[in-house]
Amino acid sequence: MGGFLVGTLVMLAIRRQSEPAAVPDSPPEETLSPGVASLLAVLPSSAVVLDREDRVLRASSAARAYGLVRGDTLISAELLALARKVRRDGEIREGEIETSGRKFGQESTSFAVRVAPLGSTGQVLVLAEDQTDRLRVEAVRRDFVANVSHELKTPVGALSLLAETIQDAADDPEAVTRFAGRMQHEAARLTYLIQDLITLSRIQGAEEIPTPEPVQVDEAVHEAIDRCSTKAASKDITLVAGGTGGLNIWGDDELLVTALRNLIDNAVAYSPEHTRVVVSARPAGDSVEISISDQGIGIPESAQERIFERFFRVDAARSRSTGGTGLGLAIVKHVAVAHGGEVSVWSKEGSGSTFTLRLPAFGGVAVATPRTTSTPLEAAT
Repeated sequence: MGGFLVGTLVMLAIRRQSEPAAVPDSPPEETLSPGVASLLAVLPSSAVVLDREDRVLRASSAARAYGLVRGDTLISAELLALARKVRRDGEIREGEIETSGRKFGQESTSFAVRVAPLGSTGQVLVLAEDQTDRLRVEAVRRDFVANVSHELKTPVGALSLLAETIQDAADDPEAVTRFAGRMQHEAARLTYLIQDLITLSRIQGAEEIPTPEPVQVDEAVHEAIDRCSTKAASKDITLVAGGTGGLNIWGDDELLVTALRNLIDNAVAYSPEHTRVVVSARPAGDSVEISISDQGIGIPESAQERIFERFFRVDAARSRSTGGTGLGLAIVKHVAVAHGGEVSVWSKEGSGSTFTLRLPAFGGVAVATPRTTSTPLEAAT
């Protein structure tokens, strides 16, 4: 609401310049003093000045861009009603309104508004501050806290119950061993969840990568494969690196490895034994595309739009059995956004999935050095 503070100062300045005067029967064309017009021009909020007949005397470019003003008409009936009340009793009024969305896919735009009289000539100043993003962030934060609370309750509750069970079965060594193993599993799940939450919070907290640098895609791919090799070996899944070598992106190497590790882990978790996961890179104009393909169970088309949401699981029961936190793909999405790129998915049930990271190439052009052969990296040694 920084614009509202400036707007208040503008109102005070305008009032000082406004001299009380009787309204003539046939008023001349109304104008604003140069000082007032200059102040309105620098306001970050959408600013509109209405004359005594509700015609727009002055409107900022922001007000027109948002569609609040068309020609010399204030479009919003709610704002017009507020302006007339202010003109009638001279009291400053505040409120909130919604208009149709100005961006593709945005249903509505929410404004915090302030309406005030300008002197005694019947003119009214309308200030409107776009608060759509702020409200969206607040809603996301509330949902995030609610989801985190729910997800943490499950392993914590399980640990508490298992501890009580072990206490009751103190005289049964086999039961103690079995339940202790379950406790270790739940503790590991809680650890992974906390680590993923910390990673996601760190990525979301930074508007941009603080120290971007050239990142060698080959090294990032091999590092991510190495971190996933033990999990893949347990299912006899072969991890293969292929595509084009010698590519570089502009960004953060650890974040890229984190995103690739999450995608490979996901592919391994949802693939049957004795299959393979292929990681390949290729130049794509001013970008580099890194794809992770598996031969797994696939993702239903109805779920593909939601899989990058926090804690969303296509099959909650299967996710619990694989130890997933429901945050891996959300982390991948935010890593892509932090690099100025995007992530997409192709999947068909029973045929596997392919996730593709598209990231800006270092230097603005993806320079390729073709490999003669792909590089298979067996997960089992």
